Amino acid sequence: MTSQHAVISGASIAGLSAAWWLRHVGWQVTVIERAPSFRDGGQNVDVRGVAREVLDRMGLVDAVRARNTTETGTVIVDREGNVRSELPSDGPDGATAELEVLRGDFARVILDDLPDGVSIVYGETIQDVDDQAGGRRATVTTDAGRVLDADLVVIAEGVRSRTRDRLFAAEGEVDERDLGVTMVFGTIPRTPSDDDRWRWYNAVGGRQIHLRPDPYGTTRAILAYAGGDDLVGRSRSEALATLRTRYADAGWQTERVLDGFDGSDDVYLDELTQIRMPRWHRGRVCVIGDAAWCVTPMGGGGASLALTSGYVLAASVTADEDLDRALDAFDTWMRPLVDKIQGIPKGIVHFAYPRTRLGLAARGVADKVLLSALFRPLAARLTRVADSDRPLPPLPETLQQGSR
Repeated sequence: MTSQHAVISGASIAGLSAAWWLRHVGWQVTVIERAPSFRDGGQNVDVRGVAREVLDRMGLVDAVRARNTTETGTVIVDREGNVRSELPSDGPDGATAELEVLRGDFARVILDDLPDGVSIVYGETIQDVDDQAGGRRATVTTDAGRVLDADLVVIAEGVRSRTRDRLFAAEGEVDERDLGVTMVFGTIPRTPSDDDRWRWYNAVGGRQIHLRPDPYGTTRAILAYAGGDDLVGRSRSEALATLRTRYADAGWQTERVLDGFDGSDDVYLDELTQIRMPRWHRGRVCVIGDAAWCVTPMGGGGASLALTSGYVLAASVTADEDLDRALDAFDTWMRPLVDKIQGIPKGIVHFAYPRTRLGLAARGVADKVLLSALFRPLAARLTRVADSDRPLPPLPETLQQGSR
């Protein structure tokens, strides 16, 4: 009997997790990735909640732990860099998680463990999916003219997925919610003042600066602020010039970060957008990861959801030969996990990004109260995302035993 074939668009955590698990339950897998080669680098992600069990079932916990960012804790600092408060980082799901890793390193661990039977095509994108209603297979055509027959097409691209929009947005099934926050990421030179903590600084005008250690002798920096300057789509020089204006007189290590971004080769910026879809599949096409439910860094747990989705998808299609029912089961299991993280409280942007001196002072008082000994257990619960009381959907026992 011919193995079923899955075509996956996107070779980051969600796509590679789906490839890993689908192959282990017997599918042939082809991954299409638009980048010309594997994309290393990226900022911090972590493995939380139920994703730790998925990673353990893959036998990759030690491999991820070996690529730890070296970060040991999270502190909020003032304009001079003095620590004002410390976020709870004890236990596996603290502000700095037990399994804290760079996005590219996490994806690399999965990539290096992919079994035979997974093919990766770099430098191409999906141009068309012919998935006629009632058809036994879909036909995928790439922009290079490659034609693939597929029993399942998995869209595991990013938040601004063009393939998802082409297949679902026209039907009004993609709700893009702008959170009103811009974030700019980049790698900058490490200095003797850097340590092994995530240092977080708030300035008036709804501005934040973050510095985080990495295992490569450099520092990962983030500029985040409330409001939009329409940086997406601008040239690098225009975007960085706008940032200098936006961050004028912000204090602390602003100039260092901006100067570092000038010389960095991996500056990435985005305007935080949640993706909400009432249904993550149609016919033989399924959407997972950020393309399906981007929770943004404000929600947290995006990498954990991405890893978990690959397992749940494979378990679902293994449990039911009817693909529509199987994908309904995938949706049913993943939806509560996603909804919980996407439910960002109203007003959180105003709290997280105070614009006035009064607002900043109030935020400082709130931090001290929330992070005090009395309320510390409550603060610790806020970082427990991607957690579920439900057991993972089962795989056949023979597959569970033979997945390694």
